[in-house]
Amino acid sequence: MLKYLALLCAYFLGAIPFAYLAGRIRHVDIRSQGSGNIGSTNAFRLLGAKYGLAVFAGDALKGVLATALCLNLWGPWGGVGGGILAIIGHSWNPFFKFKPTGKGVATGFGVITVLVPGISLIAIGVFILVTLITRYVSLGSTLGAATAVLLTLFSPAPLAYKAFVFVAGMLVFVRHRANYQRLLKGTESKLKY
Repeated sequence: MLKYLALLCAYFLGAIPFAYLAGRIRHVDIRSQGSGNIGSTNAFRLLGAKYGLAVFAGDALKGVLATALCLNLWGPWGGVGGGILAIIGHSWNPFFKFKPTGKGVATGFGVITVLVPGISLIAIGVFILVTLITRYVSLGSTLGAATAVLLTLFSPAPLAYKAFVFVAGMLVFVRHRANYQRLLKGTESKLKY
């Protein structure tokens, strides 16, 4: 019974809407401004760097806790399942009628931090470097995800971890399709700092 409660807990951990809560502190409904996503990028744009970084940390922590909890109770595939449930809870939030609410990049980063910590550090380094140079979060997210996928596939990580990182990476690419179109048109929003 405890094992199944852990999976449910992983889902609802993922559903904690840190960006929305941060917006409420600033009297901003983040769902109706910017991209409308309740993720760290929209929080960064609308609420500033301090809140954006706090939201990123909170969203990543959701992935860390959900994965670690299920990993301890279920083993490698359970850890992967907990991570997936956290990303689903974040991306299609039950508190907002299951509408697409975020792309799950920060939460996914939290998951791989537990599964493949060394690779996650390299991936976040690529994300930060690309984002700082180009000021495009979507490009940083994509190249960070691609780095994690390639390094994990060629690492000695368990099959469960490789499968998760591959699927999560594909999800990042799919969820950023509109961003790629805007990048090609030159209309993608840049971060201001």
